[in-house]
Amino acid sequence: MIAVVTYYLSQHPSIVAFRWSHTQSWGSTWSFLVTSIALYLIISSSIHLFLCLLFRRGRPVSLGPIPALHSLSMIVVSAVIFTGIFLSAAAEIKETRWFWRRSKTPFQWLLCFPLGTRPSGRVFFWSYIFYLSRFLHMFRTIFSIFRTRKLTFFHLFNNSILTVMSFLWLEFSQSFQVLAILFTTLVYAAVYGYRFWTAIGLRSACFPFVLNCQILLLGCNVVCHVGVLMLHFMKGGCNGIGAWVLNSVLNGFILLLFLKFYVQNRRKNGNGNGKQTPVIGEIHKDKGL
Repeated sequence: MIAVVTYYLSQHPSIVAFRWSHTQSWGSTWSFLVTSIALYLIISSSIHLFLCLLFRRGRPVSLGPIPALHSLSMIVVSAVIFTGIFLSAAAEIKETRWFWRRSKTPFQWLLCFPLGTRPSGRVFFWSYIFYLSRFLHMFRTIFSIFRTRKLTFFHLFNNSILTVMSFLWLEFSQSFQVLAILFTTLVYAAVYGYRFWTAIGLRSACFPFVLNCQILLLGCNVVCHVGVLMLHFMKGGCNGIGAWVLNSVLNGFILLLFLKFYVQNRRKNGNGNGKQTPVIGEIHKDKGL
């Protein structure tokens, strides 16, 4: 069974021979990226405006089992991507380690691709699948609008930027993406598992589960970004460092927004009014990721 899973997730010819190409890979052009994100913003805003005009009282619209099925599908997708890129990274390390310098370790390779790395092979196949899964993830915004009648800048910005960053990982063979995908898919599997758990009527956690997951993910990303920067200057350079800089800036902006609203929420709770800001309130209700 293990051998079958390993073959289909890391040794299959279509995975080994994958190559990121604007002519062969669906959704790989800049025009597609810009158009899809623009449509996401327009559709989300239009649905929000329409529901606000149609249902002024703000009553939630029942979606039946659709959110639960979406969460279940995201659990499966995240688990498959995590397993696939883990096995693929292990295979790449085993096959290419022979020409590494003695001072290089597998962890250093995960953080810092050698200069000249091209977006082809096993790990980039799963990076491509992760990029495509971002569009499936966007449906969560629609569910949130129907349920809460709220649409925040943080929610739209976070989903759009994460899609852009996953595109940049492939376009510029950016370092650090393997660990980023491993961390993200692991957290997503836990978060969507929790959402599925609550969607079918089971008891929710007594603490903000999704909020804690997002803090953990942001913390891991910050530590890894520091590691990439150190390796870039100490080991002769990391591939895709320009895209990494943009990635870091965008991640920093997301972190600042997150901390801003988190601090505002803590202050309001400290004053005893019991209210939450829109973004943190949304995260506490498991819509932050």
